Amino acid sequence: MVSIRTIDRGDRVVARQVDVNASAEELFAKVANPHRHGELDGSGTVKDTVSGPDRLSRGAKFSVGMKQYGVPYKITSTVTDFVDESTSKVVEWRHPMGHTWRWEFDEKQPGVTTVTESFQYGTAKAPKVLEIFKMPQQNAKGISSTLEKLARQYA
Repeated sequence: MVSIRTIDRGDRVVARQVDVNASAEELFAKVANPHRHGELDGSGTVKDTVSGPDRLSRGAKFSVGMKQYGVPYKITSTVTDFVDESTSKVVEWRHPMGHTWRWEFDEKQPGVTTVTESFQYGTAKAPKVLEIFKMPQQNAKGISSTLEKLARQYA
């Protein structure tokens, strides 16, 4: 059974967490490669059409084909945080509208990693609009599905 936990990261942040039976290095490598985001996605919005580097870094840009409400579109995001150290692994990117997606990896014991994914929309150009369209709730479901899918891949 996969246990997704809700994490309080403050106002206008949706965060979920799960423990995965894999190393932080292996999981981080998946998320740090935008060409693999389609295989990670549990929301059904991320497609496999990606342009950008095979490995992200701070300041890198990548574009991903998306589909929401039946409408296909492309988003180009910019990496705003990237940490690849033995004890700390983080990758975060900013959407053109200003909100960010963040992944954190903390290997609690060899081969077991706590993965936290968050949607931070307080920095968005129009956070109220995101709330009106129920994006925080929709993204909470998508994050939970993504983390559940990830954990099941290593169960």
